[in-house]
Amino acid sequence: MPSILESLRNQVVPAWHKQGLMDDPVSVTAGPLSVEQAIGNPGRSDFPIQKGKEKLMEACFRHARGQAFTDSYGTFSGTLAQVAALPLDGNFQRAVFVSVLNAVLRWQQCVTNTVHCKDCGPKDCARDLPAHIIRRYGRCRVTLAGMQPAMIESLAGVLPLRVVDLDPDNIGQERRGVGIEGADTAQDALAWADLLLVTGTTLANNSIGDFLQHTPQKPVLFYGTTIAGAAQLMGWQRYCPRSS
Repeated sequence: MPSILESLRNQVVPAWHKQGLMDDPVSVTAGPLSVEQAIGNPGRSDFPIQKGKEKLMEACFRHARGQAFTDSYGTFSGTLAQVAALPLDGNFQRAVFVSVLNAVLRWQQCVTNTVHCKDCGPKDCARDLPAHIIRRYGRCRVTLAGMQPAMIESLAGVLPLRVVDLDPDNIGQERRGVGIEGADTAQDALAWADLLLVTGTTLANNSIGDFLQHTPQKPVLFYGTTIAGAAQLMGWQRYCPRSS
């Protein structure tokens, strides 16, 4: 069975061929953004990107931009055909493909909100999250996958919440009375939840299948710019209201 990313590639590459994009002498570039370029000044210093754990890769296709968070970053320049031929067996290659996918779909006007919000955007996004969840899913038990401190603070005390993360520096910490759990209790946390709130970075690091296997028994709500294009193509729910 092809992986989810391979399935996405099999879906879009024939369309790129048909539109004549593969052979166009168009440069596709992706490079790691600085913290300020990525999220500006959000008024706090505990986002993963600020700790150097991740970088936001940005791809430019013609005049459109697409992004992907990754812990394995660098630069890439080539044609769309070269991107389509990348092996998807490493986090760097996957981040390049995902960011380029987002950029191309943005250029094709198939998707919006592919560029991360800045400054007050992350705070406002987290502030509005509980109401969004209650409106769409009711007052449900939420397991948040991915250390997103502003979202934890916004959800804690409003909805029953568990948080799982794979970063050993985060596991065992407590935020607003919610303990950060690791891999040893992750499956229990996922089974406990009525709703899985999952970072889109799971697409680039190839762990997304761990969460989608729980559907359709329970809904999955992805957040962030990384999964913009894939969510549009696959019909997944995404929360990313402050991105552009």
